[in-house]
Amino acid sequence: MTEADGIRLLLATANPDKAAEIRDILGAAGIVLLPRPAGLPDVEETGDTLVENARLKARAICRASGAAAVADDTGLEVDALGGAPGVYSARYAGEDATYSDNVAKLLEALAATPAADRRARFVAVAFVAFPDSTEIWTQGSVDGRITEEARGSGGFGYDPLFVPDQGDGRTFAEMSPTEKHAFSHRGRAFRELAARLTDGSR
Repeated sequence: MTEADGIRLLLATANPDKAAEIRDILGAAGIVLLPRPAGLPDVEETGDTLVENARLKARAICRASGAAAVADDTGLEVDALGGAPGVYSARYAGEDATYSDNVAKLLEALAATPAADRRARFVAVAFVAFPDSTEIWTQGSVDGRITEEARGSGGFGYDPLFVPDQGDGRTFAEMSPTEKHAFSHRGRAFRELAARLTDGSR
């Protein structure tokens, strides 16, 4: 039995796609993830940075439940757009935007941008808040480029538009979850988080 067997975290996210990825990555390290308790209200993401938003979500669920909670926040930073959509990635096309809405808006914003100038990076912050008020967080990023059209049916969010530099030319949406996690922003952030949790360095 490893030290990780005793680690249990509540998932703060209400996004089922993010929850599935976090469960895959942390579960591989032996960390037990418990579902977000029913009836808890959504947490407003009013922070100016990914860290602030991840902290808001983790702390809110930790306070409401009395248990350690894990949250993340993720942004897509496009060089040609001055780093946008960044912290507003999930609501780039509006507060109630769907994945398709956000993808369509990004493609429209880059319509006149040549392939060589479509550099971008995904950044993810993984954050754990504990009942004793301590907290830890990690960050992962991956550089790549934005395609001129959506490709692939896997993943979620902007995955059909993002080709990572370390890959083989496929978008994240054209990869299996295992392939994506190997070098994705969320994979890197949560693997580092798992390492810190299991070695006790908080």
